[in-house]
Amino acid sequence: MTANVFRFEFEPSVVIAEAELTLHLATYAVEGLYGEARVRLEAAYRLDESRNDILVDGGTEVGAALVKVFTRLLLREFGQDGFHVRLANAQAAVASSVQCPGGSSPEGAGERTSSGV
Repeated sequence: MTANVFRFEFEPSVVIAEAELTLHLATYAVEGLYGEARVRLEAAYRLDESRNDILVDGGTEVGAALVKVFTRLLLREFGQDGFHVRLANAQAAVASSVQCPGGSSPEGAGERTSSGV
């Protein structure tokens, strides 16, 4: 993840797995605009279950569209009090992120990363 990383922080009442499924739905919508290959190349996120947050890279045209669609779907599903979104510290996000195609990370790590959501 590079610049324009957005941190979606969820309230404790929001199940992070449900939020991740919403991100996947947003990804399908963005694939309709840009195609599956381009989304696989340009979209990336990191989920941290222990912090109940998801970082989404909005630094590309595809990533920016993903952030917008994801935000709208979250508002519809969880309401405006269910989450907060803000620009993250891109340096820290990059340093702590290891991009793993397919959304997997070492077992027990408590976080999943995906390049090509």
